[in-house]
Amino acid sequence: MTNSQQTKAVLLRELHKDGVLVLPNAWDAGSAALIGQAGAKAIATTSGGVSWSAGKPDQQALSRDEMVALVARIVDAVELPVTADIEAGYGPAPEDVAATITAVIGAGVVGVNLEDSKPDFSLFTAEEQAARIRAARQAAEQAGLPELVINLRTDVFLFGIGEPEGRAADVLARAAVYAEAGADSLFVPGLLDLAVIAELVQGQPLPVNVMAGPGAPTVAEFEAAGVRRVSVGTAVAQAAYTLAQRAAAELVGKGTYDELAGALDFGAVNSSFTR
Repeated sequence: MTNSQQTKAVLLRELHKDGVLVLPNAWDAGSAALIGQAGAKAIATTSGGVSWSAGKPDQQALSRDEMVALVARIVDAVELPVTADIEAGYGPAPEDVAATITAVIGAGVVGVNLEDSKPDFSLFTAEEQAARIRAARQAAEQAGLPELVINLRTDVFLFGIGEPEGRAADVLARAAVYAEAGADSLFVPGLLDLAVIAELVQGQPLPVNVMAGPGAPTVAEFEAAGVRRVSVGTAVAQAAYTLAQRAAAELVGKGTYDELAGALDFGAVNSSFTR
């Protein structure tokens, strides 16, 4: 553990206290460098994008070791704090989560996203997830990084768990348990209703993170509702891969290059990679 890593962890923690932390998610070292150059204050990975960069699908198709190696390359590409999407922790048991936390801290990460959902899209009980959070926190302390930021993702809204009218109450109940167990922030993907978001902000102690994208409220609107962190999941990676597919289809099918217009020139991209 280095002083630099501890400093970055403290910085990431401080970035959740005021205003809104905007995180255009990275999927490889190159995207991380360009996102940092664009002005991001920290780098968040997207599990889907990281998996795609290795030619595999999302949802833990990568092994723990494969994920850690790819995230380590992102950490090495930037000076900014890096928070890694570790999905559900690469195993259901608290000791699985602990092993993953130890590994990503070893790769230089200073924050993680940890989900409360299982591969079958059901959720761990709040108590089961609390045990996993406690294991993560203990592993971070043992690794010398007690400042690790644990962004606890609850998938109640994303997967439509329970009756719609009861989902906010479920998230509030879970958030209280997760905060007590050692979570630092609450990530609620699948929720874009500003009134419900404001209810969650006011009804529990953790800073709230939402996942945005086309058609979602603006960052300013989220901030006005009390949101402290806005990320976009796989959206930037999807846009990049979409451009690659469209440009290739145009080139092969028509022999033209219109989709490539407006790209950064070679020098601008090449000069982004200085480490």
